[in-house]
Amino acid sequence: MLAKKNNNLFTEVRQLIIAARETVYRNVNTLQVFTNFLIGKAIVEHEQLGNMRAAYGRKQLTTISRRLTKEFGRGYSADNLELMRKFYSTYQDRIGINLLPISETLSRKSQKKSSTAIVLKSPVQISETVSRISSADKHLLQLSWSHFVLLMKMDEVERRFYEIESVANNWSIRELERQYNSSLYERLALSKDKNKVKQLSKKGQQLQHPLDLIKQPYILEFLGLKEESAYTESELETAIINRIEHFMMELGKGFLFDSRQKRITLSGDDYFIDLVFYNRLLRCFILIDLKIGKLVHKDLGQMQMYVNYYDRKIKSKDENNTIGIVLCKQSNRAVVEFTLPEKQKQIFAREYKLYLPGKEQLKKQIENL
Repeated sequence: MLAKKNNNLFTEVRQLIIAARETVYRNVNTLQVFTNFLIGKAIVEHEQLGNMRAAYGRKQLTTISRRLTKEFGRGYSADNLELMRKFYSTYQDRIGINLLPISETLSRKSQKKSSTAIVLKSPVQISETVSRISSADKHLLQLSWSHFVLLMKMDEVERRFYEIESVANNWSIRELERQYNSSLYERLALSKDKNKVKQLSKKGQQLQHPLDLIKQPYILEFLGLKEESAYTESELETAIINRIEHFMMELGKGFLFDSRQKRITLSGDDYFIDLVFYNRLLRCFILIDLKIGKLVHKDLGQMQMYVNYYDRKIKSKDENNTIGIVLCKQSNRAVVEFTLPEKQKQIFAREYKLYLPGKEQLKKQIENL
């Protein structure tokens, strides 16, 4: 009994410490983001006030950088100060909404010729400013400075998509880098029509229909397999199982792993489905068959059988229809078109790549949609 009470006490104290640390981290992160935003604001307004030429402005940033580094240490190089300037220029219409308290804003109307000073000097003032930011853009405050540094390298459409997804999926900066480098936006866009592509930058990836979760292609560079090396379907499957967490992140939102080599028996014959998942957002089973070669019509016929079996024997009445994905080294659009019924929405053939694709090539494909 005493051991159980000690256990309960330990759990409670542990949760309090974790909650406190998370709160401190969020506050420190918000403080850093706002401070960098305001430093950028000061630099931009100083440049505008003095109408400085670019060369002179860079020289001045270098001078300021030396002085700041001497007093505050790392983090204030000329390149970082330039990033802060870019940060303000990029996000001023979103993070900068009602940035100054009203009384201070009014008092500055008569000081048009002077540069606006940094007025948010305490966590309390920062907290008050956060409450003034548009609710549509408050999700930005959950991102770290490292996230913003990467986001600023993107064009506006991509940037808004990755902002939404980073917050919704709680992506670390490493995961954001991986998703960006693997061209997640372009791969989702290639499976949609033009109208739905536009929605990606406004709402992120929304899972409402089977096609919403499909990518083209799937990127499996994390498996460590070489494109030119020989490997079997069994070895591919084992590599995926050994990196199942990475694979599920590549699949997308809401995936739960069910089983591998799922056996089904029909009239005494055994068949094995390579991988079975469940998606809690779409509320349906996802069956995946792995093919290391070129797609042929029997691959789709076999998947159709698996999907039919799950729909008739496994899924409950309140669950949605099963989705089947044939993940192959090389797809064949004509085979897919003439093997499957028109307008069917349950079976998909998609390619996988063992390397990161070129973003520019994918973007050109999107432009041709």
